[in-house]
Amino acid sequence: MRTTVAERQAAGILGLQAIALLVLAGWEVTALVSGDTDDVGSSIALLVLTAIGAAALAAFAVAVARGGSWGRSGGVVVQLLLLAVAFGAFTGPTAAPAVGIALAVPALVGLGLLIGAARAAARRAE
Repeated sequence: MRTTVAERQAAGILGLQAIALLVLAGWEVTALVSGDTDDVGSSIALLVLTAIGAAALAAFAVAVARGGSWGRSGGVVVQLLLLAVAFGAFTGPTAAPAVGIALAVPALVGLGLLIGAARAAARRAE
């Protein structure tokens, strides 16, 4: 089955987000090895969850690239979670608007691309 440009672009943004999570996992490993953590157990748990998230994003990217609806669904959930985290970064006593923007922009782009991919898949199914 041939995929559309929208589906390939959506898969690309999900793949880039997976790579970003792998970079974050690498940073967590560095902090753990250098002793820059307060609680080793929590640090290991966070590292494992980050790696699982990266694997899930990579799986969503592959599924979207192959035209699978479950990948689009999972990708939409991830984008909405990213937007929630970005909103949290904009608010509160330790607000960091730059972090909020850095999270919100790719999430909005990804959400738009995933919606476009879903529309393309619907047209293909007709």
